[in-house]
Parts: sequence; structure tokens; C-alpha cells
Amino acid sequence: MERVLQDSPLHVAVGVIRGSDGRVLVARRRHDQHQGGHWEFPGGKVELGESAADALSRELWEELGIEVVAAVPLMLLEHRYADLWVQLDVWCVDEFRGQPQPREGQPLEWRTLDALDATDFPVANRAIIDRLRAQARRPAE
Repeated sequence: MERVLQDSPLHVAVGVIRGSDGRVLVARRRHDQHQGGHWEFPGGKVELGESAADALSRELWEELGIEVVAAVPLMLLEHRYADLWVQLDVWCVDEFRGQPQPREGQPLEWRTLDALDATDFPVANRAIIDRLRAQARRPAE
């Protein structure tokens, strides 16, 4: 694997899309993509001059055909792979319009938090799973 040096991380908006039953939507990355074959939370690159919230809305529309109605920031994290440095701007999407469809041919699954096997996800996504599980264990206020 070729090592790529970057001056700054690739900024990516990530959506944890929750259904009314509490399950979250995950998509499988194409094999020709970085970390191909792994499951991920949908989203994509934040374009120059675009806010993370706008990028999230655009990416979820392009990838899934859903319109974000309500999203709140969950966490911001960075991870350096051998060949890529990413900054994940993670949002919880608890309200949206439309039914998610695999507009890019990617397999989609609704999973409970217990059914998220961290080894099936890129390493950078594992902290997201940990955060979601920790929040679920907290008593309601």
C-alpha cells in the first residue's frame, strides 16, 4: 500500500441515521473505494466552502434519496490510515423525509446497536459505535 502524505485531513460528513425503532442505517462500501467492503455510516466529503451540515444533507440526498429534517452533532474525530488522513464530522439524523434507497447500488441494512460488529467497519468508524453504545447505556434525563 502506498503511503500518501497530506497537509490536512479529508473532511467527511457522516450521518448516523436512526429509524423510529432505534435501529441505525449502515451501507457497505464498494470494493474499489478506500476501506472497500466494510460497512459504514453514510455520508461523504465536505466540499470547499460547504458546511458539514450542508454536506451531510447533500450526501444523504445523493446516496440515499432522503431529506434531512433534523440532525445534531455527535462527535468530531480524526484518524490516520497508512494511506489517508480523515476528519469525521459525525451527526445524528433523527428526522428525515423519504425512504432510504441505495442510489449508488450499495447494500443497506438497518441494525440495532448490538448488531454493529466494529470489526466490520473501518477503524475510524469504531469510535462512533462506541459513542452510540455509551449514549444508549446512559439513563434518560
